[in-house]
Amino acid sequence: MSVGFRCCALIPWMVLAAVLGSVLSLGEDLDRPLFGPPGSPIGVHESDPGLKKVMLFAEERYNRGSNAMHLRKISRFVSATKQLVKGIRYTITVELSNTLCKKSAMVRTCDFYPETQKLKTEVCVFEVWDIPWQGTSTLLKQKCSPKAAEVEETNRVAEPTNSQPVEESVQLLGQFKDFMVKYKKDYSSQEEAERRLQIFQENLKTAEKLQALDQGSAEYGVTKFSDLTEEEFRSTYLNPLLSQWTLHRGMKPAPPAKTPAPDSWDWRDHGAVSPVKNQGMCGSCWAFSVTGNIEGQWFLKNGTLLSLSEQELVDCDGLDQACRGGLPSNAYEAIEKLGGLESETDYSYTGHKQKCDFTNRKVAAYINSSVELPKDEREIAAWLAENGPISVALNAFAMQFYKKGVSHPWKIFCNPWMIDHAVLLVGYGERNGIPFWAIKNSWGEDYGEQGYYYLQRGSNACGINRMGSSAVIN
Repeated sequence: MSVGFRCCALIPWMVLAAVLGSVLSLGEDLDRPLFGPPGSPIGVHESDPGLKKVMLFAEERYNRGSNAMHLRKISRFVSATKQLVKGIRYTITVELSNTLCKKSAMVRTCDFYPETQKLKTEVCVFEVWDIPWQGTSTLLKQKCSPKAAEVEETNRVAEPTNSQPVEESVQLLGQFKDFMVKYKKDYSSQEEAERRLQIFQENLKTAEKLQALDQGSAEYGVTKFSDLTEEEFRSTYLNPLLSQWTLHRGMKPAPPAKTPAPDSWDWRDHGAVSPVKNQGMCGSCWAFSVTGNIEGQWFLKNGTLLSLSEQELVDCDGLDQACRGGLPSNAYEAIEKLGGLESETDYSYTGHKQKCDFTNRKVAAYINSSVELPKDEREIAAWLAENGPISVALNAFAMQFYKKGVSHPWKIFCNPWMIDHAVLLVGYGERNGIPFWAIKNSWGEDYGEQGYYYLQRGSNACGINRMGSSAVIN
């Protein structure tokens, strides 16, 4: 059955034809910044004082997260840009190499290895958000690879040349048209359509790179997020606060499981998981992760599966930042102080912060405390099978283009320290010899496999083991 092309009247086929013309002409348009002034990225010279400061910060964070014995330092500056985004966001490309200094050494200067083969130089891209007037810096992204296989910034692709075959351009336009129809995309102008087509093309390259390097059975490609830049996707759907380890509240450890983990387990088969929800254009994944956990805990204690209110947390959790992110540990504490959660029916989701409208008499479920899960994946599996779905978090870079299968991105795409999305672990098992975690996401049923993401289990992929937690209901 053929699908007719229907779209907003503002973007008829003639506009897309004009877009095709821009793809074929390939003039100066492709060099323009993705965001026009104000706030456009601009090049930064190596001598810029602010850049020097954030380069030292990035270097320090790299060494803190590395398990190498020796310190690594920036051996060559490649390029940098900065952008005004409620502070200054720096994107830095540098080379890092081994020094002779061990991490434990308290020395002021560290020389590089004189032997080239021992330098083990890496090319790294760092994104740092610096707020000078607050004296704070945040590492948003870190991607490194051996110099012999340099990794480009994920938001850039090789520009096409005038010799690009017409057939290739037509194919690209056809994919973009199908994408717009499938996901009901409406753009307000020809200029915006052109920009989204350019981003779409760049994202196809990123998805191809993920596909080529995936170590599992995942399929990556066009998703409903394919017209968003990495920065737009991160700022709209993800949660950078999760990687700020100094913000995390200490939680008491969960008691170990009484029995070893069975070969497989899925709480969807036992009635403890509500339908997939959609957080919309709001970084409230932390609220969905926590309510999903409490829904499972309440079911196991009381035999009733309730759909609980995420909006209550968005509006009333004073410890977190609503659509700008939050931490599960804070959310549990807020729920205890509030006295519980209302149902989704009584306090429905809007996807933006409102005035708190919590009513004690409408509490549908409560918790008594919360616990932190161990970091060993076998222990996590055993605890899950015995005690219910678990709130977890992970690095979601590969999730923007995930379609199906068991995902196992290379660490360079999925740094376990750069956690930025909270989800719900509902089960585990094995597919065609690949062990997996079954993860309930909060981006709607039209994401992934009916709203679920499957991640390789057993290698701490994407930091899935670092932030497991659960509410406790006595």
